[in-house]
Amino acid sequence: MRLRAGLRVLRRGPGEVQVGLDPRWAVRVDGLAPSEVEALVALDRERELPAGPAGARRVGALPDAVLPGLLALGVLDEGRADPRAARAAVVCADAACLAGGGGGAAEVLTRREAAVVGVLGLGPTGLVVASTVAAAGVGTVVLDDPGPVRSGDVGPGAYRWADVGSPRVAAAARALADVRVDVRTTADRRPDVLVVVEHGAADPARAPVLLGAGVPHLSVVVREADALVGPFVVPGRTPCLRCLDLARAADDPAWPVVAAQVVPPDPGLPLTDGLGLRRRAGPSAAGGDHAPRTRPTAEEPLLLSGVAGTLAAAHVLAAVDGRRPPSWAAVVEVALPGLLGVARPVHPHTRCGCTGLPPTG
Repeated sequence: MRLRAGLRVLRRGPGEVQVGLDPRWAVRVDGLAPSEVEALVALDRERELPAGPAGARRVGALPDAVLPGLLALGVLDEGRADPRAARAAVVCADAACLAGGGGGAAEVLTRREAAVVGVLGLGPTGLVVASTVAAAGVGTVVLDDPGPVRSGDVGPGAYRWADVGSPRVAAAARALADVRVDVRTTADRRPDVLVVVEHGAADPARAPVLLGAGVPHLSVVVREADALVGPFVVPGRTPCLRCLDLARAADDPAWPVVAAQVVPPDPGLPLTDGLGLRRRAGPSAAGGDHAPRTRPTAEEPLLLSGVAGTLAAAHVLAAVDGRRPPSWAAVVEVALPGLLGVARPVHPHTRCGCTGLPPTG
């Protein structure tokens, strides 16, 4: 029997202790004798009850209702400590691990280890997403970006000066290995979740490809001083990026004209090779065949990329853990200088029909 990873046992006063600090799961235990207080406070130092007679004596020092009550509230866990749970509590300390949502930290980390997450777009924001989900226990993080590391990509939590000029995919793989040596960056199946990081506006040509492939995906759009995290799209179940574009066009009839300049129509634009979802080169909107071309890469403000990338990683982990992320049928906007997230709902558009597709996920 052990204290759940990340929690503390703290004295409050005579005969009283508190387990945990977060009000979502903190527990106060009072009416304890001095020996009972010491038995609980010892868990703060040792993290788990010792095996054998010593543990039996410790349990015997506690009132009959205390241990079952703490187990029922989720602040104690039966069984021996799982080193993976301790690692996750140190690295990400997310509520699913601490509160035992979905079966406790060990089960959460088992789900994450089996998951495949793809990240398309490996500027500073995409690198934060990839490295965070890897450190939090996702076993496979597939990386895709056709470009090199640029000087503007260098910064805390991003790339190093030594990476400049190297392919982003190779430099990102090295960065992931620095935070988790056993992370995998290739997979023999499509991702459970694909994160698509873009600049200015989301490429409207990607939405039907991802919907048709049945791949749950999270859009992250970085603009000059803000970022849009979401919507998190589950094909057939939630509104998609086209729903969002149609709603924007209804509010601003010039939006399609503006968006076309930010994201030039190009059916030959690579989606991704590494994730098995690449489109073939084809005729352009102007007619004729051409080779695939990449979009201009914009700068990503340092503070913005860190916050947006971490936020997106949290949404991905929620989905992998079996919870609904905050960007489910919503876009979370974070803007400089305050970087406080504001969630705005996204509704299915009557002209889209995406929620009529066979559901996935």
